[in-house]
Amino acid sequence: RNHWIARDSTATGTMSTRRAARSLARMCASTSARASDSATSAASARALWRVSRDPSGRSSGRAEGRRPPGADVDAPSRRAFSNRPSDAVYGGPKPSPDRFTLRRLMQKYREGERISVVTAYDYPSAVAVDQAGIDVCLVGDSAAMVVHGHDTTLPITLDEMLSHCRAVARGASRPLLVGDLPFGSYEQSPKHAVASATLMLKEGGMDAVKLEGGSNTRVDAAKQIVDAGIAVMGHVGLTPQSISVLGGFRPQGRTLDEAMLVVERALRLQDAGCFAIVLECVPGSLAAAVTAALDVPTIGIGAGNVTSGQVLVYHDLLGFTRHPHHAKVTPKFSKQYADVGKVIDAALKQFRDEVQNGAFPGPRHSPYRMGADDAAQLARALESRGMGDAARAVEDAMERESEQD
Repeated sequence: RNHWIARDSTATGTMSTRRAARSLARMCASTSARASDSATSAASARALWRVSRDPSGRSSGRAEGRRPPGADVDAPSRRAFSNRPSDAVYGGPKPSPDRFTLRRLMQKYREGERISVVTAYDYPSAVAVDQAGIDVCLVGDSAAMVVHGHDTTLPITLDEMLSHCRAVARGASRPLLVGDLPFGSYEQSPKHAVASATLMLKEGGMDAVKLEGGSNTRVDAAKQIVDAGIAVMGHVGLTPQSISVLGGFRPQGRTLDEAMLVVERALRLQDAGCFAIVLECVPGSLAAAVTAALDVPTIGIGAGNVTSGQVLVYHDLLGFTRHPHHAKVTPKFSKQYADVGKVIDAALKQFRDEVQNGAFPGPRHSPYRMGADDAAQLARALESRGMGDAARAVEDAMERESEQD
C-alpha cells in the first residue's frame, strides 16, 4: 500500500511539474508577443516621426511638433541653447546650422564683421527679429519704458522680465538670446546674481544674461555668474539702472576721469569673463579706445561707429508709437528706419470708421452661413417660443445673404 501511495505521489508531482512548465511556456509566448507588438509600435512611431519632419529638422505639421512614444530621443528639438556643444562631443540635441551661437559671434568678431543686435519683448517682435536675420536678440529691461510705460527701467521686476523672455524664446529660434537682469535682481550678493541668472536660462529660455555697471560688486557678480556656467554680456558707459547716482540719463566718458573709468571697468568685466561689452552714450573716440583695448566684441548704442556691433530698441528703430511719452523716452542717437506708428494709427482709425458706418464686416469677412432649411426651422422655432423679433432677424439676415450671393 505504501508503495502505491508513493507511486501516486510521484505521479501527482510529475503532473504538477508538467502543468507548471506548460503555464510558464504560455507566459513566455505571451510576453514575447507583447514585446514584438511593442517593438512594432515603436518602429512605426519612429518612422512616422521621421516622415513628419523636413530635412531642416522642423516639423512639417503632420506630427504636430510632438515626439510620439518610442520616437528617437535624438530627434531635433524646437530650440536648443546656443551653448550646447556643436561638435560631436555628445550625442544629444545640437543647434541647427543657422543658429547664431557664442562661437559664431566670436568668429564674426575675429573676422571683422559687424554684429547686429535688436531688442524684443514679446512673441511678435521676436518673430520679426528672427526673420530679419538679426544676430543677437536682447530682451532688455527697456521694456519697462517702451512696453510698460514707465519713465525709467527701474520698476520692472524679475518675474516680469521672465515673462518677456519666455515669449521671445518662443518666437526667435535663430538669434543668440540675451536677457537683461533687471534692477534689484543681482545687487545684493554674487549668490543672488547667480540665482537670478539661472532663472533667466531655466525659466526664461535665454542663452545668456546682461548686467550693468563695472563696480567691484558688479564685476564680482559677473565673475560668479560666468563661473556658474552662464554667459554674461557686460554694460558700461550710461547705465540706466544707475540714474539715481548719475543724476539722470546723461552721456558718460566726456572727461578724462570718466573716460578712464569706462575703460577700466570694461577691462575688468572682460577679465571677469564677459563675452561682450555694451557701450552706451559715450563719445566715439572713447568707444574706439575701449574696442581696441578689449579682446571681446563691443556693442555700441549711442557710441559712434567704431564698435564691433550696434544695438537699437525695437520700438525706436521702427517708429512704433506716436505717443508723447514715447517721444520723451526716445534717445537722440536712435535712427528711425520706419514709421510703423503712422501705419498703425491709420489702420486703427479706418477700422473705427468702418465699424461705425457698417462697412465691416462685409461678405468677404462673414464666411459662416446656415443652410436655408435650418435657418427657416430656426425662425419657426423662435416664433413658436414667442421670440418674434429674433425670428424676423433670422429671416432678414438670410435675405441679405441671398442678395449678396
